[in-house]
Amino acid sequence: MKTFFTYLMFATFLLYSCGKSEETINPTRTNISESVFASGIIKAKGQYQAYANTSGVLRELLLNEGDLVQEGQVILEISNDATRLSRESAELARKYADKKEYELKLKDLEVTIQLAKSRYENDSLLLKRQENLWSQGIGKAIDLEQRQLAFENSKSLYRSSNLRYEDFKNEIAFNERNAGKNLAISQSYEQDLFLKSKLDGKIYALLVEKGEIVTPQTPLAIIGHADDFILEMQIDEYDIAKIKLGQRVLVQMDSYRGEIFEATLVKINPMLNERSKSFTVEAMFDNRPEILYPNLNFEANILIQTREDVLTIPRSYLLNESTVLDASGDTLRVETGLKNYQIVEIVNGITEQTKLKKPNP
Repeated sequence: MKTFFTYLMFATFLLYSCGKSEETINPTRTNISESVFASGIIKAKGQYQAYANTSGVLRELLLNEGDLVQEGQVILEISNDATRLSRESAELARKYADKKEYELKLKDLEVTIQLAKSRYENDSLLLKRQENLWSQGIGKAIDLEQRQLAFENSKSLYRSSNLRYEDFKNEIAFNERNAGKNLAISQSYEQDLFLKSKLDGKIYALLVEKGEIVTPQTPLAIIGHADDFILEMQIDEYDIAKIKLGQRVLVQMDSYRGEIFEATLVKINPMLNERSKSFTVEAMFDNRPEILYPNLNFEANILIQTREDVLTIPRSYLLNESTVLDASGDTLRVETGLKNYQIVEIVNGITEQTKLKKPNP
């Protein structure tokens, strides 16, 4: 019985060994490309998040999500009574500072100047007469002194009248300029109550509703170009040295399963994101899909280099990155070139006639 059992086990082993065929292949010539994998999201070109420049209550939404918008067009209005009252006060101050409001006082000063001038000229004439009489021995010394004193007083009064007039004109000009600047500042603050688009594009999202309280930290809307989109990708710092402007990018999206779209790398942001340890790069579609929306996810391969008609083997046949097994199980050293996830280029060590055995996993 024992002999029969032993014979049965041996027969089973022979059958298993004969039925198990080892996987062997020959190297083939084909094209190979090296690429860097990246993932990211699609954004509208120029896409930005708009914030309020002032605090207040959202008074009115003038446009809706999906509406096209022109640069400078008002999207929404914020209500702020303090800003409005400040502008009205500045307008009143500007109106009061206008030269026309000071015309009466200016005329009064001009009259004062004329009177002072007349008195000055009259006292000058009387002084000369008194001096002529005194030179002829006529009159008293006290009369001459009084004439001189009156002349000096009228002269000072005339000069001070002119100075007051010039000072008042300068004051008017300063107040007018100052009031104008204050009004411009107030009007600028009031313009902050209106959110305006920075570009011609589309409103992709409105993030607030009418009646909400907003502050300068409140995001109000997301705006971007209507027809131009960019592919924003994250590249690991390990691969960033291989990335260059102008490289081809092959893009796949869940929204267009089974399709591959080509793009070109157009921007490399030079700052490493310390949190994610990655760099942000951007590409533009060469043949973009007909319908796109911001924040769609995608996966991409950035082609680093491509070689045509080279000797390749599947990566699963490569052992320790530098050796292969021939059909008899002997180890052969090879020199490798480009690699991707499926195949590897063989530069030297074997030929198309070399039969290779797949290493055991």
